[in-house]
Amino acid sequence: MCRNIRTLHNFEPPATVDEVHGAALQYVRKISGAARPSQVNAAAFEKAVAAVAAATRTLLDELVTSAPPRDREIEAAKARERAALRYAR
Repeated sequence: MCRNIRTLHNFEPPATVDEVHGAALQYVRKISGAARPSQVNAAAFEKAVAAVAAATRTLLDELVTSAPPRDREIEAAKARERAALRYAR
């Protein structure tokens, strides 16, 4: 359920609005226990997603590091290699 919650800090290019929203959506889904809220809870669900996305963006904008930014393509290649080893038959 939490596959979109990934490290978003210190990447070049920086995290996109869609990545932040995806992480916020997965977080709210996880803590609410609902992949899709009922109609009664839809407004509260969307409000929570927006609040978590805003808090995430604020955090990412304020974090400071001395480490060089990581490259998304290199990190994705490393993840594919780990998955190939993990799921090799």
